[in-house]
Amino acid sequence: MAMGAAVVYGEPSPRGHHRAPFEDVVREAPIPQGLKGLLPHKWELLGDVLLIRLPPELLPYKTEVAGTYAKLLRARTVCLETGGILGVHRTPQVEVIFGEGTETVHKENGILYKLDVAKVMFSSGNMEEKRRMASLDCRGETIVDMFAGIGYFSLPLALHAKAGRVVACEINPVAFGYLVDNVQLNHVEGVVQPYLGDNRNLPGSHWADRVLMGYVGTTEQYLPKAFELVKNGGVIHYHETCPIDEFPERPLSRITKAAGGTRIEVLRQGEVKSYAPAISHYVIDFRSFFRS
Repeated sequence: MAMGAAVVYGEPSPRGHHRAPFEDVVREAPIPQGLKGLLPHKWELLGDVLLIRLPPELLPYKTEVAGTYAKLLRARTVCLETGGILGVHRTPQVEVIFGEGTETVHKENGILYKLDVAKVMFSSGNMEEKRRMASLDCRGETIVDMFAGIGYFSLPLALHAKAGRVVACEINPVAFGYLVDNVQLNHVEGVVQPYLGDNRNLPGSHWADRVLMGYVGTTEQYLPKAFELVKNGGVIHYHETCPIDEFPERPLSRITKAAGGTRIEVLRQGEVKSYAPAISHYVIDFRSFFRS
């Protein structure tokens, strides 16, 4: 006996006893046999809503395909991703092809995220970066999350990194509404302070111990505000998409230009995820020191 449990030795079950869900999808999907090789073997299940992409050849069978995935993955609704994320509000392009209702509650790393997958984005590809933020020791810190969304990073910082205060900025009113809901769902009302509007309108200067810039596209335009907000010796987490052969030179040059006379000390630089062919999403952590 060990810790109250009996240790039993035996032969492991043969691998053939277990099938991946995709194998069942291929077997059960009611589509021509010649098209089964085109079925997507990757998907995103957020709560009970499934997001998939389909090649053009499968679009005439989208309802049948969606029904099969819904049955085998126990999804209430299946949405077809029809395009990328649009505009400053980061609005997804999706079409409901099975079931109804696109609002759900997704649990990740012990955190609850309420969202509508047809109205706001949720990037599961950033999971490791969210875990990294959660692993930081932020006790007593005041943090500004410049692009909070529904709380992707604000909530891990509050719940797991034990931040003292997180000012969570979001410009999209829909995402902001879910941010407020998620602060309540995770019982961090005393830590996370949602702020609706452009983060460049935040008042005051040099009051944040840490500034998070978890957004890609035009992030460099917000670097001057990040330098304005961060304390002497504080940390900025800067995200950018960049051609792999231009990293780290391009983001570092943008940081240096925005810093002006401020000295920076790079703490860490690394890849968050692949973004497009020959382009990746990177993050650079650095400290900012004022010139005396």
